[in-house]
Amino acid sequence: MPRSNRPRGPRTGAGGAGDDEEYDISRALLGSLRTETRRDGLWNVQSISASSARKIYTCPGCGLEITPRTPHIVAWRADGLMGEADALAARRHWHPHCWKIT
Repeated sequence: MPRSNRPRGPRTGAGGAGDDEEYDISRALLGSLRTETRRDGLWNVQSISASSARKIYTCPGCGLEITPRTPHIVAWRADGLMGEADALAARRHWHPHCWKIT
């Protein structure tokens, strides 16, 4: 009988992570969320991959369209006065270069 390469035993974490550590599925689906400090305050910034970009947006930096299948950045206030839900509703999609020079 040919040899099978399928693992037979229970999996163990390679990086020393225990089985009790939860896996954050939202981070895997949406990309990494980071916080950046700008002149006008604190911002949550998330990169969107080309495969996840499915709609047309207008970049507030240059006024040009961000077409589907174009990697871009989504940014919203992290220190909004009206709360997190309101800040998330006011998020904007940016070209990476436009966000960088703002």
